[in-house]
Amino acid sequence: MIKRLLVSVAGPALISGVLLSGCTSMPPEALIKDIVPPAPKAPSLTETPAPPPVVGPTAEDAKAYVEAAEAKLATMGEYAARVQWVRNTYITYDTMWLESKANADYTEANVKLAMGAAKFNDVQVDEVTRRKLNLLKLSLTLPAADKPGAAEEMAKLATSLDSTYATGKFTYKGKVYTLDDASEVMATSRDPVLLRAMFEGWRTISVPMKGDYTKLAALANEGAKGLGFADTGALWRSNYDMGPDEFAAETDRLWGQVEPFYQNLHCYVRRKLNEKYGDAVQPNKGPIRADLLGNMWAQDWANIYDVVAPKNIKGSSYSLDKLLVAKKYDATKMVKTGEGFYTSLGLAALPQTFWERSQIVRPKDREVVCHASAWDVDNIDDLRIKMCTNVNGEDFYTVHHELGHNYYQRAYKDQPFLFKNGANDGFHEAIGDFIGLSAVTPVYLNQIGLLDKVPGESEDIPYLLKMALGKVAFLPFGLMVDRWRWEVYSGKITPAQYNSRWWELVNQYQGLTPPGVRPTDAFDPGAKYHVPGNVPYTRYFLAHIYQFQFQKAACDQIGWKGPLHRCSIYGHKEVGTKFNAMLEMGQSKPWPDALESFTGTRQTDASAVAEYFKPLNEWLIVQNKGQQCGW
Repeated sequence: MIKRLLVSVAGPALISGVLLSGCTSMPPEALIKDIVPPAPKAPSLTETPAPPPVVGPTAEDAKAYVEAAEAKLATMGEYAARVQWVRNTYITYDTMWLESKANADYTEANVKLAMGAAKFNDVQVDEVTRRKLNLLKLSLTLPAADKPGAAEEMAKLATSLDSTYATGKFTYKGKVYTLDDASEVMATSRDPVLLRAMFEGWRTISVPMKGDYTKLAALANEGAKGLGFADTGALWRSNYDMGPDEFAAETDRLWGQVEPFYQNLHCYVRRKLNEKYGDAVQPNKGPIRADLLGNMWAQDWANIYDVVAPKNIKGSSYSLDKLLVAKKYDATKMVKTGEGFYTSLGLAALPQTFWERSQIVRPKDREVVCHASAWDVDNIDDLRIKMCTNVNGEDFYTVHHELGHNYYQRAYKDQPFLFKNGANDGFHEAIGDFIGLSAVTPVYLNQIGLLDKVPGESEDIPYLLKMALGKVAFLPFGLMVDRWRWEVYSGKITPAQYNSRWWELVNQYQGLTPPGVRPTDAFDPGAKYHVPGNVPYTRYFLAHIYQFQFQKAACDQIGWKGPLHRCSIYGHKEVGTKFNAMLEMGQSKPWPDALESFTGTRQTDASAVAEYFKPLNEWLIVQNKGQQCGW
């Protein structure tokens, strides 16, 4: 899969890489035939044949193959992106059909190109060509088997799943709810009966997905095995310049660095929910009821800050939601402000076509995919975002995040096609999140005139608690989603176990439980966009580590001496120069090279998370004294 469309995580942060597809003007078989030497002609039976020369693919053949493949994929990618844009912003039977057809053509061609790349496994080639050959083999998130009809069947299933999610609705007490409607109730209501109804109602839309998802997983595994991987999960884990088992162990190591802090946060939030709702709704021990946390998937708890706010500390003296309204911000001004952060670092303004072609607000006359995403339609400068922007603090953050994708895309536009990507997919998500860390600081809000005065340190605990409810609460969810999919792809769990195992992992990593017994036909994983959308999810976990590592590196570069959570890099062009140099590398080098170029270290390290939240963690330990933490 060539990742040109980047998807943000729902909530703070945020969706990278959805299947891009396209039509071919030249059959891939012809492409491969023209590059790979044909077999020697059979000798005549009337002649005494000379011994055939030993002919095999050469380094020159490999380089030519890669160059031709890149040219083909660039053409296909642009066509595919335009088809996908239309389907995402105008969902009809016909646009779904067009995207399905384009997906099938692209997948079939890319499978053949990936298979062709394997012909050069034993050929001695230069480092750049070898990297490109490896990326060709890893380029498909959902690889189809190399057989007639496989790609078409996969494309139909994938498009159907994605559109089922996008158009999902349910009815409660005579009212029809979309995901937006239900999410608003989850964020604002404190009625546990209504919260449960929204939580369970949205999960009815995913019940019909289970059969198609099961078929799609089986087809993807068949394709992954054809490329030499144990299963699709192993293919995904191989995309990080290390072996699949090594990568799984690396994510376990990083989780180990942050898990103690998460447990402290969980313990504190559970106690406050118990005080709010009582033992009958939320006991003061064991897991937390997932529907009480203010988010449809309990991946972000920031919406229940009013429930868990400390009583003995003065709260925040401002509301970003109210500031935006008071200063007469609209959706376009929010995006313009986000652009202004990047230009303050010395990066160029977005092209005029960005403003002409983006979907910034939700159209009123048609069905669209509202899930926020960033697009690089022509792999050069046709940059766009697709959002249904609301004027509030959450979308103010999301705007800064999505533009991070766009600025990354433009920075690597001069790289060869196969290197036009993030150093790894976690990087692509982390770039905008890193900028977002500055974008929600009171320092930045003061710098751009939204806030008249920067509050004193007395407001740090409330500020950090709000941030932790978004950032730290997300970490186990970011890890858990793909842990479930890895087990699906490896065959460790059967379709009959899909839902029960999902909740076992939710309990293990997040310490959460559903509000009631789930129906036997439930397919709750499908109620999260990235599962039917087939977007790998570990990237978001990594992004939540990288962004703090980037933040510490950038603040060190400007000589910041205060608390890390108060540092804003707005206006620091010296950071922008070094930052853009990392972005321009794209995927041309292993990700540790890119990490080192900006941070000075080659290892992912979650210690910056601990440093950022240190005052809060020390406060939580005191608050949790006498509590039975854990679940």
